[in-house]
Amino acid sequence: MKRTSKDSQCKLPDNTALKQQQLPAYQLQLSATGVLSGFFATGVFCLGVGIILILSAKSIKEIEIKYTEICGNCAKLREDATNFDKECTCSIPFYLSETMQGNVYMYYKLYGFYQNLYRYILSRSNSQLVGTDLKDVGNCAPFSKSHDGTPIAPCGAIANSIFNDTIILSYNLNSSIPIKVPMLRSGITWWTDKYVKFQNPSSINLSSAFAGTTKPPSWAKPVYELDEEDPGNNGFLNDDFIVWMRTAAFPTFKKLYRRLNRIQYFTEGLPAGNYSFNITYTGDQKSSRDVAMEARDWSDTRKALSSKECKQPLEAEKSKNILP
Repeated sequence: MKRTSKDSQCKLPDNTALKQQQLPAYQLQLSATGVLSGFFATGVFCLGVGIILILSAKSIKEIEIKYTEICGNCAKLREDATNFDKECTCSIPFYLSETMQGNVYMYYKLYGFYQNLYRYILSRSNSQLVGTDLKDVGNCAPFSKSHDGTPIAPCGAIANSIFNDTIILSYNLNSSIPIKVPMLRSGITWWTDKYVKFQNPSSINLSSAFAGTTKPPSWAKPVYELDEEDPGNNGFLNDDFIVWMRTAAFPTFKKLYRRLNRIQYFTEGLPAGNYSFNITYTGDQKSSRDVAMEARDWSDTRKALSSKECKQPLEAEKSKNILP
């Protein structure tokens, strides 16, 4: 059938500015003066922001102390396999010459710990961690089941190698008996980790929910006893556990451990004075570890304390380790 001119006209788009692509448009006319002015204004803005951040960083303080060598007696004690489950505590005194104002956070820092190994990263059970199937341990070998075949919860190399040193900060008020600095164990994780990626099994009693499972080999207690005082921070919802399970990209890394509870003598932060870290050491002498305190402001920047701001007494290097 022969196509007529009338049929061809019916298939044409409407004669409107939109459909005929005839809408008015603005084409930017660039000039050397305009471009240079734009670059100059951007540079001035970035310079101003940089100056503000640098000045802010200079007002923020941080202390960082290596405690591996100081706790050397503890490390040597644990080299003997028969002492694996024994506690060993060492004390590290230091002097803070200036107040750390604002929110103060405690960190632990590890050196030469490769959390980025491919097999290590895969050694976990996500179905376990969201509380749906505690017996799903397929990717967790060799930390999947105990010698008697009981599933491990949480299973895998990541959970088994959790940082389990206990660090307590004490403050010597007026050279009297040291008081324990109030630190919060919760509120240190990402929101998505706490409420999406980790969930406890649905049960009224957490210990009964984990019935039929056992703790990882290197753990001192089962997962449902990590924080019995706070049900919202117990089991798979424990903040220390969640922070550790987020693997680091580099072998030297720092992870959040505690945050200051700003009450009593510490409403403004950490006041100047004599402090001490009391550390229950569970590592070995080969792994180097630090403990750090940082104060942050709105810009989340920080700087290291100078030798004048934080002094670690010579006695700290020779502090007596309290052996069991």
